[in-house]
Amino acid sequence: MSRTILHVDLNNFYASVECLYNPELRDKPVIVCGDAEARHGIILAKNQIAKQAGVKTGDVIWEAKIKCPGLIQVTADFRKYLRFSRMARKIYADYTDQIESFGVDECWLDITGSVGLFGNGAALADTIRQRFKEELGLTCSVGVSWNKIFAKLGSDIKKPDATTIISKENYQEIVWPLAVGELLYVGRSTRKKLQNRMIRTIGDLANADVQNLRLMLGVWGETLWTFANGLDSAPVRLTGEESIIKSVGNSTTTVRDLVSDQDVKLIIYVLAESVAARLRKHGLKCRTVVISVRDKELYSFERQGKLLAPTFVSGDIANKAIELFARNYRWNQSIRSLGVRGADLVTSVGNIQLNLFNECKLDAEKLEQTIDRIRKRFGHYSVQRCTMLLDRRLSRFNPKEEHVIQPVSYFK
Repeated sequence: MSRTILHVDLNNFYASVECLYNPELRDKPVIVCGDAEARHGIILAKNQIAKQAGVKTGDVIWEAKIKCPGLIQVTADFRKYLRFSRMARKIYADYTDQIESFGVDECWLDITGSVGLFGNGAALADTIRQRFKEELGLTCSVGVSWNKIFAKLGSDIKKPDATTIISKENYQEIVWPLAVGELLYVGRSTRKKLQNRMIRTIGDLANADVQNLRLMLGVWGETLWTFANGLDSAPVRLTGEESIIKSVGNSTTTVRDLVSDQDVKLIIYVLAESVAARLRKHGLKCRTVVISVRDKELYSFERQGKLLAPTFVSGDIANKAIELFARNYRWNQSIRSLGVRGADLVTSVGNIQLNLFNECKLDAEKLEQTIDRIRKRFGHYSVQRCTMLLDRRLSRFNPKEEHVIQPVSYFK
């Protein structure tokens, strides 16, 4: 039986929410940004007026202000956005229990079992759009199709406040003429490889030889060919059905460039403490530590290393991360951002290799669990490492509480 799937995308979500809280901004060009003083000053969202002036998500603030004089800048407040995201999910839940998030402002809905009660996909999409306007004061674009990939494409084709239907009868006319980069997961590198072989549209990709695509992109080439031909059969997950956690990590763009090993060590300890605390919260330990490094020229790389034993102790994670950095970076450029991640996860109960030093390790675990309780009661900064005092401007951030919610991978 053919499915009916919606992809709902809240229009200019962050900026629209900010305009709800500040109605005087509605007729002005508005951008929502990170903290410019902390060098997180890129545009996360813009309203329709700013968009029409040429402002794009990802622009730096000074660049956007050249495009649109009079631009009003608002600092992102993710608590507001999560509140409205939860309210949107409550509306979706009136029609289906198959709701799968793709970030804070996008969701897939499988309404196959609901069309007999609420009307066909287009009618239900229009109902949801109307309820958003009346109950939330927001608009959304909805794609309606028989698979997730084309539903996502549909919500992108026409904005704001529109319903786009992509059916088995019309997808070749609507989807195939689109640039190949419009297809989900065709990024800049993949797009260049395809274009170098004269695959410029989704239709070109759909009609390409699968074997040639496999030679060019590996198994990913066949996956993209499947997407382009509307053969995606991935289900929309049930509400509450969560993916297995593959890794736990945090990264940061620092308030100034890092120019020494001491600077890097300080940031690694801040990040390692966050990673370790989140591992403990979820009852997990990591067996591998991964670091990501980006220099001021935006060249980036990742390196990983195995630990001797699974851990959720921040010192163990930090020491491995510092070791990986020292082994792989030569200070050709100063560093703009760093990330630390714990991977290859196991449960924290069990998985203990007994040896002569286990008692010391257990003491370290108990100490960090005690610090968790102190911080929960008296605040994050009630207990700090002495090294944090070397540069309070650099170290005074809390990635555990302040990390930004990123879109959820389609394949997780």
